[in-house]
Amino acid sequence: MTTIFRIVLLVVSLCTMVFMLKRIRYAKIQIEDSLFWILFSLMVILLAIFPGIADFMSGVIGIYSTTNFIFLFFIFILLIREFSMTIKISQLENKIKELTQEIAIKSADNNKKESGG
Repeated sequence: MTTIFRIVLLVVSLCTMVFMLKRIRYAKIQIEDSLFWILFSLMVILLAIFPGIADFMSGVIGIYSTTNFIFLFFIFILLIREFSMTIKISQLENKIKELTQEIAIKSADNNKKESGG
């Protein structure tokens, strides 16, 4: 892993971490959601400071380039995150639909009572 690539990883990770901490501070994001990004940034910082970890893991898996391993690893982690967020969004959409239906039923019942029916 080249020195320039390591520096880029460090800078981007630190910027991401600072951004998330500011979002938490100003209550723009929930701590649970930002925890993933903070841990992700810490993992990138760890790999940038200790490139031997990435070299070893790429050798174990059989990937020729350490950089390719890092990108593959990060893409895999982000895909898992995307999948979990898709599940969460789907569950929230179902809850919104159920709540909307409940409100519509209660509103219809109240209208019937008010009109004397």
